[in-house]
Amino acid sequence: MSNRIRKISELGQSIWLDFISRDLLRSGELRALINEGVTGMTSNPSIFQKSIAKGTEYDEQIRELARDGKNTGEIYEALAFRDIQEAADQLRSIYNETQGRDGFVSIEVDPKLAHDSLRTIEEGRRLFKQIERPNVMIKVPATEEGLSAICTLIGDGINVNVTLIFSIAMYEKVMNAYIDGLRLLKQSERQIRVGSVASFFVSRVDTLVDNMLTDKIESGETGLESLRGQAAVANAKIAYDRFTHTFESDAFADLEAAGARVQRPLWASTSTKNPAYTDTKYIDTLIGAHTVNTVPPVTLDAIRDHGTAAQTIDMDVAGAYGLIERLGSAGVSMERATDQLLREGVQAFADSFEKLIADLDAKRARYV
Repeated sequence: MSNRIRKISELGQSIWLDFISRDLLRSGELRALINEGVTGMTSNPSIFQKSIAKGTEYDEQIRELARDGKNTGEIYEALAFRDIQEAADQLRSIYNETQGRDGFVSIEVDPKLAHDSLRTIEEGRRLFKQIERPNVMIKVPATEEGLSAICTLIGDGINVNVTLIFSIAMYEKVMNAYIDGLRLLKQSERQIRVGSVASFFVSRVDTLVDNMLTDKIESGETGLESLRGQAAVANAKIAYDRFTHTFESDAFADLEAAGARVQRPLWASTSTKNPAYTDTKYIDTLIGAHTVNTVPPVTLDAIRDHGTAAQTIDMDVAGAYGLIERLGSAGVSMERATDQLLREGVQAFADSFEKLIADLDAKRARYV
């Protein structure tokens, strides 16, 4: 069962778990997954909303904090920080063994700050300082305003997970922001080995592009059926091609010589949304060196059971570029699609965070 995860790791890809809960941490399940080969974790407001608000495993701490006079925001942070710290502690051995290349857990800045550079920087610094774990990554959304925050936080030596990347154009900007941040860090004469991943979202691209194609097919356009279910993987393959070009270029060479590491592409949103597609579609097709795939528990189970471990990310890259051109010729704009996905992603995380706070407020009210 664990061989597939280990084999993927041998090909240069880390498998992270896109989930966190207190039961996972306290039951020994996370340690068991680490023993199988899982090497990191990611969280987001939606995950915390499901974990904290839905069950009862947090109720005792909520009760104690409420009776101590803590407000709802303070209660949320106390709950989230404890989980993130415990996850970081359990992953610390991987972080140490890989000399800081792996073994991270991520926590997101308040999603309402997605378009506020200065407050994102302040929040990122505060979270990293208060959580007090070297293997924590601060998640910053890939908005135009987020770019300067990414650069500044990397320049501070703070690990950053850049989230909600959909477009190739924005991905190019994210990589440049990371490199600019490394230059700031180098100028400060501090150790340059900060960690970073660029979370490139996958399955949501197919969901939207397939809907756009369906609209065209239903309106009478022909020859578009074969384009369904291909945009997401093609987009990711092009992103990896740009990653390779950027981090093998002269622009990164001097930083690498000084000890800097590449900003690894992280494939996110890799659970299959369309039942017509295989449940490991966004795993099997995106395996390659210097990458991460963060998966929810159900997709992790699918990998263990029938995932395919093979180098695939750099296969038929020319075909990926051609596919995106064909979509454009058919009137399906990837720029318009990815802009929409970013807007929706930012809003979805903000909505989940607001729902979490509302649910927590209701629980808190029971104890005060």
